Amino acid sequence: MPTPLTFEILARSGHARVGRVTTPHGSFDTPAFMPVGTKATVKGILPRDVRASGAQILLNNTYHLMLRPGSELIQQMGGVHRFMGWDGPILTDSGGFQAYSMADINAINDDGVTFKSIVNGSMITLTPERAMQVQNELGPDIMMAFDDCPPSVDPENAPVNQTRLRLAAMRDTQDARGYDHEARLDLANERTVRWLERCKAAHARADEQALFGIVQGGTDLDRRTKSVTDVCSIDLPGYAIGGVAVGESPDDIKRVVDHTAPLMPDDKPRYLMGVGYERDIVAAVLAGVDMFDCVLPTRNARNANAFTRAGQIRLKNAKFNDDPGPIEEGCDCPACDPARHGWATVDGRPFSRAYLRHLFLSDEMLGPILVSLHNLRHFQRLTGEMREAIASSDWHTFGARWPMCADLLPVV
Repeated sequence: MPTPLTFEILARSGHARVGRVTTPHGSFDTPAFMPVGTKATVKGILPRDVRASGAQILLNNTYHLMLRPGSELIQQMGGVHRFMGWDGPILTDSGGFQAYSMADINAINDDGVTFKSIVNGSMITLTPERAMQVQNELGPDIMMAFDDCPPSVDPENAPVNQTRLRLAAMRDTQDARGYDHEARLDLANERTVRWLERCKAAHARADEQALFGIVQGGTDLDRRTKSVTDVCSIDLPGYAIGGVAVGESPDDIKRVVDHTAPLMPDDKPRYLMGVGYERDIVAAVLAGVDMFDCVLPTRNARNANAFTRAGQIRLKNAKFNDDPGPIEEGCDCPACDPARHGWATVDGRPFSRAYLRHLFLSDEMLGPILVSLHNLRHFQRLTGEMREAIASSDWHTFGARWPMCADLLPVV
């Protein structure tokens, strides 16, 4: 049977590695950051400009596309690549994270998850078999197994308020004695493996689309070890670390990833789902992770928050009212260096912080678009420069360019 995905490791530095993943719609270099196009679009950005940011692969959301416009329609239109006008690789998640994030309006059991549609209020049951059918119809290059994503830490003790998740967890465990977090983690591990077996059996296009399994276990390292053993015993083209950045602290994220990534198969891509901030990505790459996705670049951009090497800046702040400078000196994105991209501005000058602040305060669409372009490019610069550092083992130069991450780097 033809393989839908190949992975080649080109360079190593400690656990970190540079690789290349090849799919039916082209290749992408790792470490890779995947912009999130939830509903078959990276909000406000043309596919051409997403590509120009350096992105080589995108993520789409199975749950949202299943609800609107429907996977059958997208299949009829030639698949998600043709539907959204993106000719590179695409990965779709399975809907398992929605079972976690909307737990208070969902119900979960051993067969699957019943959702209340956010589009029309109808009840929809998503099982491993249905998740595979929808993703087969969407037609991505990489599709994720349907998993049971539990709260990573007891919601009562989480750093953020997760009362609604705790109440939902109590409901779904159907335990009159209340919520037992350790029992919930064990149940999620067991379900995730059972559901993965069902996903693999139901996968109808295994010669065209690569199925990745997902490791769970919360912040308990022994449970993470067991999940790696069980999930990775099922032969698949790649594997992911799920259930992180869902309520735990950055230190816990690092501890879990440092433990889990090296246990995963060395010759398969490793994907850390839903992460994240620059420090989280750098720490995970150093642990041996290859792929990342997060909504932060575009979501934060729509709220006037721009990422820079020195940290985020909030462009609505009054101090930027008459600031003539770009978002970040030396950045080559269209907002900071429009001339490089063939955008004619007066004297080739960048869009100023003062102008961007005005756009946001005036509710003009151009503000979120320009800052989204900047933030997308920011994360591609991060992963691109990490590839250079791994290939050369020159962590000193990387640390000088990314001072916010310097304390994470190996001493060479």
